[in-house]
Amino acid sequence: MRVERTAIDGVLLFIPTPHRDDRGLFTRTFDNAVAEKAGLDPARFVQDSQSRSRQGTIRGMHGRSGRGEAKLVRCARGAVQDVLVDARPGSPTFGEQVSVLLDDETFVTLYVPPGMLHGFQALTEQTDVCYRIDREHDPAEDLSVRYDDPDLGIRWPLPVSSISGRDLSAGSWAQLQRRLIGPDVAPTATE
Repeated sequence: MRVERTAIDGVLLFIPTPHRDDRGLFTRTFDNAVAEKAGLDPARFVQDSQSRSRQGTIRGMHGRSGRGEAKLVRCARGAVQDVLVDARPGSPTFGEQVSVLLDDETFVTLYVPPGMLHGFQALTEQTDVCYRIDREHDPAEDLSVRYDDPDLGIRWPLPVSSISGRDLSAGSWAQLQRRLIGPDVAPTATE
């Protein structure tokens, strides 16, 4: 398993080497030693969750206020286009985004550091996404921005087939910036 860094500081990709033969395949999806070498404390992750989505579904863009939340995200079945937006005030990449394909062929695991907005679109008929999270969920800390916010300009690969009411009623990137940075700071648009 190797680790790659992305254009946003702190966002990591853990890339395993699946072993394939006539029976199918075997792959390691997590390794404490590799995580520690990359600077993560594996013992921090206290909750595992899984979602199942149908093709075209978008889940996101979600984040957490306060201390934030770190996540390890992988696609166990199918494929997703996973998108992160840096929502860390003071970060040199604030407002920038990274888009990564996660699928059940490469088994790449995405490390999402605290302070990111996270979302994905299911690219296959049935998609299972697994999350390993470093904090218990507190709904009072939930943050969200609409998946189609024009200032973010996220390019989703498929037409949207399904999205939750909560995600449809999410606020704008400009509103979140005012909440995070303060009302006197002009919001920045992303490319």
